[in-house]
Amino acid sequence: MIDPEVELYAEAHTTPPPPFLESVDASTREGFEMWGMMVGRQEGRFLEMLVFASQATRVLEIGTFTGYSSIAMAAGLGSGGSIISLEVDPHHAVTARGNIAAAGLESRISVIEGPALRSLEELQGPFDLVFIDADKVSYEAYYEAVLPNLAPRGLIAVDNTLQGGRVLASAEHPHESALALRAFNDKVVNDPRVVCVLTTIRDGVTLIRHAGDG
Repeated sequence: MIDPEVELYAEAHTTPPPPFLESVDASTREGFEMWGMMVGRQEGRFLEMLVFASQATRVLEIGTFTGYSSIAMAAGLGSGGSIISLEVDPHHAVTARGNIAAAGLESRISVIEGPALRSLEELQGPFDLVFIDADKVSYEAYYEAVLPNLAPRGLIAVDNTLQGGRVLASAEHPHESALALRAFNDKVVNDPRVVCVLTTIRDGVTLIRHAGDG
């Protein structure tokens, strides 16, 4: 949806990732056909900035993939901060743990393997920041599961909420994920419990907080 030249310019004017994240990027592109699920330089730095600016110490991620986003967010954590990341795919979980270990972040990032909704039943909040980037059809269920465990001044960041423009009413033949995200976007903007903004970063990142002044 964004001019590729503009996107490249934005990436070129974003602080480059450290070498260990460059390595995760390269190995993911080489070893995974669906490497586009990785957040990449611009969104990785954006997530780091969210963690840093919010002074988050308890971060929850739904959807680990190869660990790029977890590792990126860890750079914004304050002293004693930690990240719990949920991943359903065993191969992704093993790969992520290896990348996290190579970055020296095993003590700060924990990967829990299994269906996210089941794992969420066993986790206790509050969480200062929640990043949702997993099965798009389940976004509404993830949202409802984490909202009660969001800290009073916490943030939820939801990835891929534009679906390349396929969420638009004018989009022809939207696939299941696009239809799910269209319904999710409509739900959130009309939810009196929260305040949200849908940004055009990458494929759309929606930020959500509790309504009220916290």
